[in-house]
Amino acid sequence: MNPSSPSAERLPALDQLRGLVMILMALDHTRDFFASAPFDPLDLAATTPAYFLTRWVTHFCAPVFVLLAGLGAYLYGSRGRTCAQVSRFLLLRGLLLIVLELTVVNFGWHFDEQPGFYLLQVIWALGWSMLALAGLVWLPVWAVGAVGALMIVGHNLLDSFRSPPLGLPDWLWTILHVPGNLYVRGGAQVFVLYPLVPWIGVMALGYALGPLFLRPAPERHRWLIALGLALSLAFILLRLINRYGDPLPWEPQRTALWAVFAFLNAEKYPPSLDFLLMTLGPALLLLAWLDRAPGRIGQILIT
Repeated sequence: MNPSSPSAERLPALDQLRGLVMILMALDHTRDFFASAPFDPLDLAATTPAYFLTRWVTHFCAPVFVLLAGLGAYLYGSRGRTCAQVSRFLLLRGLLLIVLELTVVNFGWHFDEQPGFYLLQVIWALGWSMLALAGLVWLPVWAVGAVGALMIVGHNLLDSFRSPPLGLPDWLWTILHVPGNLYVRGGAQVFVLYPLVPWIGVMALGYALGPLFLRPAPERHRWLIALGLALSLAFILLRLINRYGDPLPWEPQRTALWAVFAFLNAEKYPPSLDFLLMTLGPALLLLAWLDRAPGRIGQILIT
């Protein structure tokens, strides 16, 4: 593709959205390190509205990071690169992120030079999702999107299995779907907080959105608004039906405010269908707004 074409330019809205979720992520990690509350901020029986909302708003961070990583991979390839080049880039980047999760990031959480405990979180999920996408990029874009949608919509069907299906070993089931401990040689303990299946789906969906960002801005805005509203409405309807989409259905609460909190309290580990609809729908709407109104705040977010 000609480097002088519009697709060769950076799209400020993507960087602004990344900047915004980085600010939110810092908010959550500050609470995690410095707050003294002896309870889970999402525990409706113990939390306060301020604590709940401070934690809940940060739910947008991981889905947005993963979605934009997939979108960025498509735009990277759209600038005259071959599938082989994009695949190689994703392989190297994914492996680097996995190594960083096990070293620099793990040290940043625990400040232990010889750790016996490893927590596998969003950087790990990003890395493995890139490795998966390195294989998926050889498929047509619509097929990548179909794989992503199938993972996102269907993975909660696996919640009903009490043990790994299809004879999968326990360790692989933990990595793919159920958060839990892995024990490795030498006595080290590994806790998988971010199982991979839904996150791979989110990155694949982001990749499939890529062609939309090569279209003229007015058309892009219309699509982003339509998709954002559709996902947000699907979350509301699915949550109201309360039969599928989250492993723990919400229940009536003591007041209307707490009922709203229960409604919004979707499962993140792994991210349920409700969780992803709840976060990705508004993210697309916000992306449409940022694409039109950069301004001074937009420059701050990019920085």
